[in-house]
Amino acid sequence: MTTVVVPDVLARCRELVRPALREAVGTLHPWVAEMAAYSLGWCEVGGAPTVASGGKGVRQALAVLGAEASGAPGRAGVPAAVAVELVHVFSLLHDDIMDGDKARRGRPSVWKAYGTGPAVLAGDALFALAVETLTVETLADTGPPAVRRLSVALSDLVRGQADDLLFATRPWRGPERVRPDEYRTMAEHKTGALLGCAAALGALLGGAPPATVTAMDLTGRHLGIAFQIVDDVLGIWGDPLVTGKPVHGDLRERRKTFPVLAALDSTAPAAAHLARLLEADGPLSEIADLIEECGGRAAALAEARRHLAAADPAHELRPLLDYLLRRDL
Repeated sequence: MTTVVVPDVLARCRELVRPALREAVGTLHPWVAEMAAYSLGWCEVGGAPTVASGGKGVRQALAVLGAEASGAPGRAGVPAAVAVELVHVFSLLHDDIMDGDKARRGRPSVWKAYGTGPAVLAGDALFALAVETLTVETLADTGPPAVRRLSVALSDLVRGQADDLLFATRPWRGPERVRPDEYRTMAEHKTGALLGCAAALGALLGGAPPATVTAMDLTGRHLGIAFQIVDDVLGIWGDPLVTGKPVHGDLRERRKTFPVLAALDSTAPAAAHLARLLEADGPLSEIADLIEECGGRAAALAEARRHLAAADPAHELRPLLDYLLRRDL
């Protein structure tokens, strides 16, 4: 599979979903709709139209491809794609506030551009709109199970975010340190749950039997863990001109990402020195070099590959595999 095909798949799914997504956002209060449009890359502060990065659209694609994997046309998964994308944007608005992230995708984050209160309000509105979308745009027999699946994914997302926030309070070494297996669980909840929900909802609205819907959810969860871990690698070693993230951004914030935790959990002689530098706010470039020396980068990429292999996705989802592992953005 070439790297050219994958963006084509994502672009096709985004084009299919965009009209319904714009229509849904347009039902919100005008000010809230502007903040939502800003976060999606459709406008500047004040509402002037623009074309900015609104994300990769992986969740939208999973919903559309989940429907197609069930033998239905991709448009059957559009309500699921809209609902999951709205939840994703809602989670980003709140995450940026909790993490204190001042920028996203090369622009001020919503809370910096509009204020913390308005950003919280916009997130709440998007969450409510996501549930409404599934309730209104699905059939009587698929609506209730679709809303239940979204609710479970939301509960998992909150659980993952809670664990992620608590990780920041734990030490870098000793019995209370964060272990890589704890991180996997957090990543499955925080990132994997929504990707699994997207694929499962697409399959559900496409008429797939329950066993297939459950399998699609598991596939998405594995993809989500891989997606998060690759993000962690990019957060340390990614090219900022490509990723839109500052060099060593995750290290500067002292985030306990998978490469760091794997390095600290290794038996490499340099692991103890790495822990001391992390505790003492040591030089970021030296910390990054030590993480690689202790095998953190290699372990992270191996873990991502393992989850991609475990996903065993349907044919329609396979084009996403190489992208998730090798993407630059």
